[in-house]
Amino acid sequence: MGEEFRGEFRVRELVLGIEGLALLRNAVDGDEAFLRERVADMRRFAADGEKLPDGGARVSELDAAAGYASWSAVYDSLPSSYIEVEEPVVAAILDGLAPGTALDAACGTGRQTRTLAARGHRVIGVDQSPHMIAKAREHTPDAEYRVGRLERLPVDDDSVDLAVCSLAMTHLPDIAPAVAELARVVRPGGRIVVTDLHPFVIALQGQCLFVHGSEELAFVRNHVHLPSHYLDAFGRAGLRVRGCREPLFNGSLAPGGYEEFIADAARAAWDGLPIVVVWDVEVPAS
Repeated sequence: MGEEFRGEFRVRELVLGIEGLALLRNAVDGDEAFLRERVADMRRFAADGEKLPDGGARVSELDAAAGYASWSAVYDSLPSSYIEVEEPVVAAILDGLAPGTALDAACGTGRQTRTLAARGHRVIGVDQSPHMIAKAREHTPDAEYRVGRLERLPVDDDSVDLAVCSLAMTHLPDIAPAVAELARVVRPGGRIVVTDLHPFVIALQGQCLFVHGSEELAFVRNHVHLPSHYLDAFGRAGLRVRGCREPLFNGSLAPGGYEEFIADAARAAWDGLPIVVVWDVEVPAS
């Protein structure tokens, strides 16, 4: 139940893809020695002459409910360059807002719930996963928690001053219903902060894997949401965009992952690319 795909972790293909992306991005004006290394690596890995970590592990695609039930056990312990570059941008926005009633939509294990509570907000955390909410409650027991989906928030109209939704919209095939829900629950004059994995990352890299069970990997599907999709959804919901930030890759690779095995190529592949998008929007005052 909850599984939509089963396959193999094709680490060799992933490594060749990263090496190829690094080569593509540096082919015109890159250092000759660096380019030769990339070609040599690709030949070696393609010829199966180099052992790669974690090859052959089973991979399952899980729906959001099953995926987050599994992911919740390790979510807070996983290093994430996405979170590292996202948090300072979100913090700068939140620092300029007066305390009020805040919604952490798709709160997960409560990362933003903690952030909002620390700034004096009364926080409502909503997530479809009771397992994630249980983790969030451990960190911020004074917040209020409700089980619900982004597309049907269990929150009254015009009842919060601020809504934050972090790195969750990527799992929705269509963001418009969720954006409309955020607009519905935020009072006129209130703010909405939405962060998402950058479409560059999803288009190039695809899915974020996590350990599922004892010997398997899994992912909850990410979808590409272009800036034009967000602008259209904001416009249809009657929201006004105050700002958009696109923090860049910071050079941090997941410890022990396949990219760390080819660190020079991986950093060159992602160098200078945005990996997260942060939207700061408001509900116009009546």
